[in-house]
Amino acid sequence: MARLFGYVDVTDSGFIAAVLSIAFNPLFWNVVARWEHKTRALSRVFGSPRAACYCLGAVILMLNCVRSHCFTEAMKSQPKLEGLDCHWAYYLGLAVLAVGTLFVISSFLALGFTGTFLGDYFGILMEAKVTSFPFSVLDNPMYWGSTAVYLGWSLMHASPAGLLLTAVVAISYTIAMLYEGPFTEEIYRQKQKGVKNK
Repeated sequence: MARLFGYVDVTDSGFIAAVLSIAFNPLFWNVVARWEHKTRALSRVFGSPRAACYCLGAVILMLNCVRSHCFTEAMKSQPKLEGLDCHWAYYLGLAVLAVGTLFVISSFLALGFTGTFLGDYFGILMEAKVTSFPFSVLDNPMYWGSTAVYLGWSLMHASPAGLLLTAVVAISYTIAMLYEGPFTEEIYRQKQKGVKNK
C-alpha cells in the first residue's frame, strides 16, 4: 500500500474530485432514502412511491456516471505502475471487471428497479428475501460487484490511483452496508409484525 502512495498524487484536484464523488454517492442515497422513509415527502411530491423511487433511481444512476467519469479521469491524470503495465494484468483486470459486471447485472435482474434503488424505503417491499444468484453466493453482490468493476478497470489501466480509489469505493460501500443492512431488516421486521397483527 505504501508503494501505491509513491505513485499517487492525492492532492491532485481530479483525485480529490473522485474521492468526493465516491464518498458522496452512498451518503446521498442513504440520507434521501431515510428521509423519504420518515416523511414520505418525495412520494407526495411525485404523486406515488413508485414514481418517487424511479426518480431517485435516475438521480443515483446519473451520480454513478459522474463518479465513474471522475474515477477514470483521476486514473488518466496519474502515472501508471510499470509492474502492472503488461498483458497478464490487463487480462486479469478484464476478468475481474467481467465478474463484477455479472454480479451487478444479475443483482439488478434479481431485485428489479425498485429493489435495486431503495424501493423498500418508499414502502415498495419485496414479498420475500431474494436468495437466488448472486445473493446465493455472497451478501451485497451489487456493492461488491461494483467494487470489482473498479478494481478490474484499475488493473486494465495499470493505475495505482485507480487501485487506491477502489479501496475508497470498498470502504464507502462497507460503511453504507453497516447503515443500510440493519435499517432494511427493521423495515421488513415491521412488515412481518404488521402481517401478524392482522
